[in-house]
Amino acid sequence: MSPDNPLHRRSFLKGTAALSLLGFSGVASATPGRDPGPKTDEILVGVSKHVDTRQAVEQHVPGNAEIVHENETLSYVAVKFPSEAPANARENFVDAVTKKEGVKYAEANATHEALYTTNDPQYGDQYAPQQVNADTAWDTTLGSSDVTVAVVDQGVKYDHPDLSAQFGSDEGYDFVDADSDPYPDVLADEYHGTHVAGIAAGTTNNDEGIGGISNASLLSGRALSEQGSGSTSDIADAVQWATDRGADVVNLSLGGGGYTNTMKNAVSYATTNGTLVVAAAGNDGQRSVSYPAAYSEALAVSALDPDETLASYSNYGPEIDVAAPGTNVLSCWTTSTEYESISGTSMATPVVSGVAALALSEFSLAPSDLRQHLRDTAVDVGLSDDQQGSGRVDAANAVTTTPGSGGGDGGDGDGGSGDSTTATASGTLSWYNDDDGYTYDWSYSSPSRVVVELDGPADADFDLFVSEGTGSPPTTSSYDYRSWTTDSQEQIAIDDPDDSAALGILVDRYSGSGDYTVTITETQ
Repeated sequence: MSPDNPLHRRSFLKGTAALSLLGFSGVASATPGRDPGPKTDEILVGVSKHVDTRQAVEQHVPGNAEIVHENETLSYVAVKFPSEAPANARENFVDAVTKKEGVKYAEANATHEALYTTNDPQYGDQYAPQQVNADTAWDTTLGSSDVTVAVVDQGVKYDHPDLSAQFGSDEGYDFVDADSDPYPDVLADEYHGTHVAGIAAGTTNNDEGIGGISNASLLSGRALSEQGSGSTSDIADAVQWATDRGADVVNLSLGGGGYTNTMKNAVSYATTNGTLVVAAAGNDGQRSVSYPAAYSEALAVSALDPDETLASYSNYGPEIDVAAPGTNVLSCWTTSTEYESISGTSMATPVVSGVAALALSEFSLAPSDLRQHLRDTAVDVGLSDDQQGSGRVDAANAVTTTPGSGGGDGGDGDGGSGDSTTATASGTLSWYNDDDGYTYDWSYSSPSRVVVELDGPADADFDLFVSEGTGSPPTTSSYDYRSWTTDSQEQIAIDDPDDSAALGILVDRYSGSGDYTVTITETQ
């Protein structure tokens, strides 16, 4: 570690029970008869990695409930209660099961909605690619088929004339109906995923219809029903599946389920395994960014009108990373009209996913670096930081600016020198009450970003906590940021961190033992 940027270590103790460990991977199939779409009668229970997930939970499931689904990679199960169960049955189960050894959380299987607003007037011309200077970027690259954008949404009409060339032999997976065909069930009703896919990667320069932002490959993870809603478990499973399939970008034009540990773990899993999650801010017109966009690892997108003012429906807030055109965006459709214009943060999000794919066609970037590059190369359109983040995303800047060199004129102070420094510390946790605390002294004045990463043992569950502006390590009950997936691969990213005092870091052993490394990357 740099002598100018030391990590100061402080060890202290915390009581935690030891656990026996077993290893698993993969997504289990849904139980036959499991209903598609929202699953309001289910509780999701997350269990520490390498504990037998089903065994750890099923002994505590009441007789009128049953385990109906399991995701071994994200280490959770879904417990279904009968609809006629007493109102407090689920609450009693959550209270009881979260006290059990090895259980990290229990929460409702929240419902998420597609984030779009239908608009009757049609624009005869496509304006979104021009507004983000994609046409200029295309002088450098149309995008590479080696880059994959996964659309986790409604099903995609993958035989659409402007989409078929972007799909390979395996179009994706249907998490709603649990089969290998993500094609929409009812074309007249299920158009959202197709519209989103066309914005991100409708085939450009093919003498057909519209031009998408990039010619990236597409992958469809159908997780929303014909009605545009879907459960946390289906969406989380789709994010994990897309990551394991090698998707470079996952587009989430959905939200409304609030904070859930299951979705947070899926987004963290994607980020630590090389996939950038791009998510819609929400369509309530409020200063409240929806989840999953509000998770620290996700790139949150607000929507602009054609005149580059904030769209009246767009949510906004300090979590916004970039803005993009979202009103009256023309794209692919599922019926005989083939193309329609609709509005929403759902439409702004795939614009950013397409720009991310263009950038990846030119540069090899980890998710956190790609996110920062899109912020660095964004253009200030005169809105507040809460409304535009670093600014309106710009495709031409993204493909012509060397990552880390700054550039752009974003609205929140990004676009500086782009210099970065890295410090590391290593340790071992083995006792049942082990944890290590550190403080990190800043290298730059007013750093634009800091990323804290934990790389722990594969057969253990270590968690990461961070505090700003305190000068001392956090505790597991008092912290500003927490990453506690069910394994030992954790990441916390903070934009414009508070540098008034040293950054506080805690590595906590939840189960298992072994060596770990903490890496802090600070960007000017």
